Amino acid sequence: MPAEAPNADLKIEIAILDDDLDFRNYMEDFLTDEGIYNVRLFAHPDDLFAANEQNLPDIVLLDMKMGDFKGDQVLEQLQTRWPGLCVIVVTGYPSLEDMRLTFKMNVFDYLSKPFSLAQLRQTLKNAIETFGLGKTPQDRLRERLGHRIKMLRVERDWSLKDLAATTKLSVSQISAIERGTHLPSMESLLSISKAFDKKPSEILEAIDF
Repeated sequence: MPAEAPNADLKIEIAILDDDLDFRNYMEDFLTDEGIYNVRLFAHPDDLFAANEQNLPDIVLLDMKMGDFKGDQVLEQLQTRWPGLCVIVVTGYPSLEDMRLTFKMNVFDYLSKPFSLAQLRQTLKNAIETFGLGKTPQDRLRERLGHRIKMLRVERDWSLKDLAATTKLSVSQISAIERGTHLPSMESLLSISKAFDKKPSEILEAIDF
């Protein structure tokens, strides 16, 4: 079953760096057919770096064994220039030591050729969920703000009813805010902030948005 993007209007940008033309084309065909990905193909690291400067992808699929180019050096440059970028390493016939060294380089995951399409699909799904890809800024704001408010409530050992009584909001309103399905109005955010003896700016700063 094809993966579903969190927001149907937003596609996940995937860049593939691999020196095997047949593999690049195969991956492009499969991912394009999934319907939720925009795919860009690269055979040379410099082309990938230049493209990243113009439009940073959500995910990079990186071949670690590419003839004249060393995958670990490419990975190091990617992580130095774009910290936090989701990189999934793809390589053929890895040794256990190769895998250990790769994970020490802080990649998201490792796919060993030949891998099944089900493995690829699941790995990408995990990356989408972990990095919150395919979401609008509004989606991410709702989720992070809701999570922060929930953590503040839990720290005080309050129930939803306790917070509702303090803020004069309904339990359903607060529940929707904490689940990230609704943004609080300015009035609601002021009431919630006051309940926790905080300024609204303090809560917003804490969610690193």
